[in-house]
Amino acid sequence: MSFAPLQNNTFLRACLGQATPHTPIWLMRQAGRYLPEYCATRAKAGSFMGLATNVDYATEVTLQPLARYPLDASILFSDILTVPDAMGLGLSFAQGEGPKFERTVRDEAAVAQLAVPDMNKLRYVFDAVTSIRKALNGRVPLIGFSGSPWTLACYMVEGGGSQDYRAVKTLMYARPDLMHRILSINADSVAVYLNAQIDAGAQAVMIFDSWGGVLADGAFQAFSLAYTKRVLSQLKRTGADGEVVPRIVFTKGGGLWLSQMQSLDCEVLGLDWTMNLATARAIVSEGPEASRKALQGNIDPNVLFAPPEAIRAQARAVLDSFGKPHTGSGSGSTHIFNLGHGISQFTPPEHVSHLVDEVHSYSKQMRSGL
Repeated sequence: MSFAPLQNNTFLRACLGQATPHTPIWLMRQAGRYLPEYCATRAKAGSFMGLATNVDYATEVTLQPLARYPLDASILFSDILTVPDAMGLGLSFAQGEGPKFERTVRDEAAVAQLAVPDMNKLRYVFDAVTSIRKALNGRVPLIGFSGSPWTLACYMVEGGGSQDYRAVKTLMYARPDLMHRILSINADSVAVYLNAQIDAGAQAVMIFDSWGGVLADGAFQAFSLAYTKRVLSQLKRTGADGEVVPRIVFTKGGGLWLSQMQSLDCEVLGLDWTMNLATARAIVSEGPEASRKALQGNIDPNVLFAPPEAIRAQARAVLDSFGKPHTGSGSGSTHIFNLGHGISQFTPPEHVSHLVDEVHSYSKQMRSGL
């Protein structure tokens, strides 16, 4: 499979700890409901899954934010719950209600039916990856992704989103054997799924451990971190074009365990807005060079509701918090600018322009010493 040469490799270089002319920026959920053009395409598709399962529509909405903003990476338009859907749990999205599963996994019989799904059921995802990569024509890299084994388990047991995670935590504490079985299958499924995205053209992959932070200390290590490690140990290291594929792990609420996450076999750790970047940089810069990580994050998404000058000031504050950029040869401590979680659907699109512009311009100034 051949693709156009990459014109902007800033994001990939930063992932690999290499110096860049500016701090690269992309946004979690950058293709989404805050953009009127996305809403128009979704209306044509008829439903969220109609959008996600149609290669042309998925390609269209992935590229929409790049037409507005000079972002340094694109991310596949899909959902973290495609894997359990392929397991036969029956995923649906009611307007305004979020994801729901027809069947939950809460007892021995349900767990016994789980297996790594046939990836042909997810062919629409891999076809979309290839289509998007071709449509990008080398403009910026394409990120593939999946939910983490623990985050997928939360939805599979709860049957949808949750306020208190009562069902999944009850199962975890009452029947840890069943929970470990679910997580083992999820981890192996996620690994196969991400490898198929890599084969289809993804140039980096990200694991969203969206709900790792709801776990108690001890439980996080046993039920989330261990299975993220299991995924990472199975991932391919090079992509369809023979280039290294960086791996990103984002645990919302995971700052408490950053020093333990440093041992993960990945290149980048994502941070939410509760973590100080200077503190995080000090933690991930310790130890042998092979264990050091680039950092991704971590401005509060609600900053984007403030006036433009406040947005720009907060962007500078995040860049200043990370500190002096790596400018030398070889590898060093690097930063990828992002939100601390996904962009809100209510965000004014024009406010994103101020954020992207300020990150680019101010980070260039930091490198020039002005």
